Amino acid sequence: MSDLDQLKADLLAAIAAAGDAAAIEEIRVAALGKQGSVSALLKTLGKMTPEERQVEGPKIHGLREEVTAALTVRKDALESAALDARLAAETIDLSLPAPETPRGSVHPVSQVMDELAEIFADLGFAVASGPEIEDDWHNFTALNMPESHPARAMHDTFYFPDRDAEDREMLLRTHTSPVQIRTMLAEGAPLRIIAPGRVYRSDSDATHTPMFHQIEALVIDRDIHLGHLKWTLETFLKAFFERDDIVLRLRPSYFPFTEPSVEVDVGYTLVDGKRVVGGSEGWMEVLGSGMVNRRVIEFGGLDPDEW
Repeated sequence: MSDLDQLKADLLAAIAAAGDAAAIEEIRVAALGKQGSVSALLKTLGKMTPEERQVEGPKIHGLREEVTAALTVRKDALESAALDARLAAETIDLSLPAPETPRGSVHPVSQVMDELAEIFADLGFAVASGPEIEDDWHNFTALNMPESHPARAMHDTFYFPDRDAEDREMLLRTHTSPVQIRTMLAEGAPLRIIAPGRVYRSDSDATHTPMFHQIEALVIDRDIHLGHLKWTLETFLKAFFERDDIVLRLRPSYFPFTEPSVEVDVGYTLVDGKRVVGGSEGWMEVLGSGMVNRRVIEFGGLDPDEW
């Protein structure tokens, strides 16, 4: 056996016996590194005659390629074996019971808003929405609150420093009433909608938060009167409180966007010191309402003499 064949046999045997990646790297450096045995043979080619290079060159280059291929195959085999061993050690026992995942729940506010929307849907109301960043025309002026109107002072408003393209002040809406204007302008009449959503006022104390939720209902049709409003309120409140013995009290009030305006109270009875809806031992205010002001109907692009 020639020296070249002996070197090849020794290197291939060492590669086959290598037990880890570190051993493979050690053999690679010893054979193919700058001072390696195969690299040394490659350097001798420069000292050979053309005839010798023609004979020995293919043998030495073939040795380098064969050793390189053997190193790659053995390294891949060792890495695959290591991966299999690690996966076997990390095997999940699927017979074990999975850890219990806590069940989530719907937030009380979302639950109430969904319930309100469902009740009004049964009464034929559609859900309408609008932007929470609003301009002062939709939020105030179109709701019968011009710049000089004192009712604007009733709303502690968050204003933005920038104005819109029509040079109107921008703000976080203080109520969902602007949705009324936007829907009337977009859809006309007749109309029966609710406008649920978040609203914002610069007011924070024990009973107020800067962001809270409102739901507003609007009906625009011919020959609508206060009797329709009262029936709708009674039907809604009976469904919401799940009681048929609801007693309502309507009190005159003032809202710039309704005329007449009424505050709505429900009667309650004291049971073991707790207020239970039903009866009339006491009264609890629950909402404000009224007939849409003629000016608001006009701002909505409709004729108040017709609707």
